[in-house]
Amino acid sequence: MDKFFRFLSAGPVTDSETIPKNGEEWVELFVTEMTGATSIDDARLRAMRVLESLEKSITERATGDAAEALQKENITFKGQLELLLKENAILKRAVAIQHERQKEYDERTAEVQQLKQLLSQYQEQSRALEVNNYALTMHLRQAQGNNSIPRRFHPDIF
Repeated sequence: MDKFFRFLSAGPVTDSETIPKNGEEWVELFVTEMTGATSIDDARLRAMRVLESLEKSITERATGDAAEALQKENITFKGQLELLLKENAILKRAVAIQHERQKEYDERTAEVQQLKQLLSQYQEQSRALEVNNYALTMHLRQAQGNNSIPRRFHPDIF
């Protein structure tokens, strides 16, 4: 109990050994202070000192607990941030790969379109050549049918 009296007479809380650690010690300190009061004014003064010390102790403990909680939360957030950064890097790589694939697909699609146009042109040329060939064949047959030259051709020529 002597340490509690030194605690109250010393004024503000400075020594961690003299600060009550739990509710029982605070009750014991409060009861001791009240029984030692010589008058109502003295009891008020003592009660005010004990309650101020209790308030300061709670504030310091809450501040310490809050700081510790914030530090744990900060560590958790840092871990989550690192995980998110890794996921972001993976997503960026995936987007880059997808972009490259899309470029290749677009290039191949353009090449296919060009080949389709060439195929269409070649088909048109082939039809035109077939028509010309047919026309020439018809002209040849017609020319051979109207020919006054006998049909004996030299075997070495044909």
